[in-house]
Amino acid sequence: MIPQSFITDLLNRVDIVDVVGRYVQLKKGGANYMGLCPFHNEKSPSFTVSPTKQFYHCFGCGAHGTAIGFLIEYSGMGFVDAVKDLSQSVGMIVPEADDKIPPQQRAAQQAQSMAMTDALNQACDYYRAQLRQAPAAIAYLKGRGLTGEVAARFGLGYAPSGWDSLRSVFNDYDALALVESGLVIDRVDEDGGNKKRYDRFRERVMFPIRNSKGQVIGFGGRVMDGGEPKYLNSPETPLFNKGQELYGLFEARQAIRDAGYVLVTEGYMDVVALAQLGFPQAVATLGTACTNTHVQKLLRQTDTVIFSFDGDKAGRRAARRALEACLPQVSDNKTIKFLFLPQEHDPDSYVREFGADAFAQEINEAMPLSQFLLREVTTEHELDTPEGRARVQFDAKPLLQSMAPSALRLQIVRGLANLTESTPAEIEALFELSKPVSVVRKAPPRQGRPEPVGLELQIMRILVSHPAISLELDDAAQRAFDHFGGEAGERLRQLVEMAQALGANGTFAALSQQLKETSNEYDGLISEIASSPESDIDQDRIWIVSAVRQIKMDVLKQELNQLFSSGLTPDQVSARYREITAQQDLLMREAANDIPVKFA
Repeated sequence: MIPQSFITDLLNRVDIVDVVGRYVQLKKGGANYMGLCPFHNEKSPSFTVSPTKQFYHCFGCGAHGTAIGFLIEYSGMGFVDAVKDLSQSVGMIVPEADDKIPPQQRAAQQAQSMAMTDALNQACDYYRAQLRQAPAAIAYLKGRGLTGEVAARFGLGYAPSGWDSLRSVFNDYDALALVESGLVIDRVDEDGGNKKRYDRFRERVMFPIRNSKGQVIGFGGRVMDGGEPKYLNSPETPLFNKGQELYGLFEARQAIRDAGYVLVTEGYMDVVALAQLGFPQAVATLGTACTNTHVQKLLRQTDTVIFSFDGDKAGRRAARRALEACLPQVSDNKTIKFLFLPQEHDPDSYVREFGADAFAQEINEAMPLSQFLLREVTTEHELDTPEGRARVQFDAKPLLQSMAPSALRLQIVRGLANLTESTPAEIEALFELSKPVSVVRKAPPRQGRPEPVGLELQIMRILVSHPAISLELDDAAQRAFDHFGGEAGERLRQLVEMAQALGANGTFAALSQQLKETSNEYDGLISEIASSPESDIDQDRIWIVSAVRQIKMDVLKQELNQLFSSGLTPDQVSARYREITAQQDLLMREAANDIPVKFA
């Protein structure tokens, strides 16, 4: 786990205007920067970036967050990857709670990573330049219907036939980074001698594989004739993991948002050809089965994922593996479908024969996940015999067990129960599903704390806007928060504790990032602050000190009114009365020296 202190320091060092500006064209507009929102379609800018708050907010769709949140939402990165990306941009090294690697060794690893990235970028430039000088490769791409524009968009290139063509690119062809990045292969005799180094990719059309940041992390090479293997990928490296990356995702991000779905295909050429034919929202797995990580990445980009597979046996096996990867990620607000083309077609050939409209119709009519699951478990069994129905349930059990409790799982359970002449409750009991959802229950009591209002809400608003003000609040001030009620007082104390932990340099961006990681209770308040002009910290500090003083006065007044009926002895009442009035006098003297404040 990355320490919160590091997150705070990181957000204080990065400039969100620079981060967002890499992906969105921003123009200065008053105190903030404006641009077209990258998260929804709009013609007039409603997307603002505040350099003082270090926060972005869209008045159109409500998207908001810090620099970390922007990278997560825009690039589809995980939290840790977003933190690492920002850290690298400002020269910080990310610590980890269980990290036992010495700082010098970690620095060496980062240097190694940078050397591999540089080598891959140089190779990519070289392959692209070679394509312009390779008539056979150009003819092959034109024969597949690709234009130079699409080839340039995906950075396509060509690896010439020589065994060591990359020697002309790198001054040190024996550099360790070349073999570590998968660009070259070291062949050594059985006795360990006579090492020979040669290029991994030769006489192939080259497809650069990019990560979510757009960095080249590997290559796919395709032969132009009937040679084998038809596709050759970079090996697994510290930068490239086939089970985590998707070809074309970086290039397709905006198209996916515009289309409202992502189309997952089986090969590089499918992605590039579909982009040429008007379907730029396509991506592909990298010569491996779809994984949970793939599905997570896709669902960060869109709520609708459509898998396209060939109709042959291999395509159906791939579809089954994709189904199994999807089930743990399924939720009621996400849609996953499966498209099966005729056996003789892939997406490219189908569009060329039947047209884009016909393919769009196929996508629209793709099979929902629930239907595909039930078809998978019933196809090979006879539903008119007890044995056949039992086998269907047997095959369905591990699939349903991998799903989280949800309305969709309930619908599938009901469908399965109907097919196998059972009840949903019997299926859930038989399958030992966690948290069965078909059993009728009373509605649970309302959970969560009451919504803050009035003075409490304004205190929260100021503490979230300016966390450093929390350092003005001592233990007595925090005890006074019980005046709002037990749950409200506890909520304010927790907020103060989080804000004080950030120290004097705590910012709205740092605290809001931490709050969003813990719960969604503060989302509305964070959005409100993000969309409002920044308040004056000095005025807010005066206000909150005065407000806390007023709360203390109210608490003392309430105690004084109840003192004579408190059950204390006369001497105890007299002593406590003097204490209360002394505290009231002190608070009134403090108030006389302050600027008057109007409370909400």
